[in-house]
Amino acid sequence: MSVPKIVLFYVFTPLPDPEAIRLWQHALAEGCGLTGRIIVSEHGINATVGGEIDDVKKYVRVTKSYAPFKTADIKWSNGTGDDFPRLSVKVRPELVTFGASDEITVTEDGVQGGGEHLRPGQLHRLVEEREDVVFFDGRNAMEAQIGRFKDAIVPETGTTRDFLAEIESGKYDDLKDKPIVTYCTGGIRCEVLSVLMKNRGFSEVYQLDGGIVRYGESFGNSGLWEGSLYVFDKRMHMEFGEGAESLGRCVSCNTPTPLFANCADESCRRQFLRCEDCTEAGRHPHCEECRSAVQSA
Repeated sequence: MSVPKIVLFYVFTPLPDPEAIRLWQHALAEGCGLTGRIIVSEHGINATVGGEIDDVKKYVRVTKSYAPFKTADIKWSNGTGDDFPRLSVKVRPELVTFGASDEITVTEDGVQGGGEHLRPGQLHRLVEEREDVVFFDGRNAMEAQIGRFKDAIVPETGTTRDFLAEIESGKYDDLKDKPIVTYCTGGIRCEVLSVLMKNRGFSEVYQLDGGIVRYGESFGNSGLWEGSLYVFDKRMHMEFGEGAESLGRCVSCNTPTPLFANCADESCRRQFLRCEDCTEAGRHPHCEECRSAVQSA
């Protein structure tokens, strides 16, 4: 019986020869028949791969046998069997492209100078003890359309490169003395974002350990998380239990939906929310930008 699985993990650790790690990881993942994306840099590894459960287990076992990766926090989820178009393993200057690699120091203990890690239970205790806790979304704004923490601040970002300009803009300066909890899908983006925020005067910064994924595993739909989680594979979204209420709204009929569609313009391909019924009926094929351009032509 086919049992497809997806694993997500990252490790911040110094890697003196990222190219050697890339070659090893590519051979290992390919030999296990996995697909997905693996990024390697001098600061560590960031991977999301999927395949049959036994093959994924072998990949994880061998990867963790390499001493610098032995502490990797592996996050498992159910796959569909066709979650990624191919295997991509690349070396890049940054594991997450904030455009601030010169600000990040990584040792065998991980990223230095970042926010205090909070496990899901610790996060709830902080919220119970402090009335002024602020949730700060460390993902691209599009991802937050279908799910986010209750009353979270969602910066106006299209890519991670936009975060520096956002936090330097002054629009969040009133938060600099408040407890800020940064969060993202699996935790990697907040490892860097929390450093950048502390470097810019935000005095009390936390990061959700294990990201939204670990929080959802702990509290499902009964905690502070609302809606669906955007994921970077063919599923495009996942929920943490039955009855999750969708925050996204179809651009055509305003029905609640977690489903994103690609703009029909091949030169654009922006993603926007469109429900299954409107997709099947061929309604609203273009994103708002392209739709406005067509209407004004």
